[in-house]
Amino acid sequence: MDLQAFRNHLEWAEGREKRLYTDSVGKLSIGVGRNLEDVGLSDDEIDYLLENDMRRAVRDASSLSYWDSLSDVRKLVVADLCFNLGMSRFKGFVKANAALARGDWEAAADEMVDSKWYTQVGRRAKKLIFAMRHDRLPKEDEQWMLSGQS
Repeated sequence: MDLQAFRNHLEWAEGREKRLYTDSVGKLSIGVGRNLEDVGLSDDEIDYLLENDMRRAVRDASSLSYWDSLSDVRKLVVADLCFNLGMSRFKGFVKANAALARGDWEAAADEMVDSKWYTQVGRRAKKLIFAMRHDRLPKEDEQWMLSGQS
């Protein structure tokens, strides 16, 4: 079978969508007719998407003026924020970014706590704030992350 001809036909018949859409029978779909409700994604597809999203987050984060002054742990924090929020929303953390630029990790962490993001992401925020303050990721046995402390 000519797979290129099949591909061309499917793109013509299904269309090519970069964003989530509802197909003609009401199923959430993406790409070229990928029915996400019934077919979903394979682990390989999830890994592919994750790798691309990680590259984009690191590329965005590394464009920040203070990036090179950060330790690897703090780079992870900033890259995670870019991954989670997107660069434009992360740039909206004006006081946190100013604190990062001057190397004031406590103030940066305080600004992360003083945000809507903090209330939305739960344990993720607690882990990242700990890492920002202490320049290390928490150990598995530091279960305070599940409590209200930061």
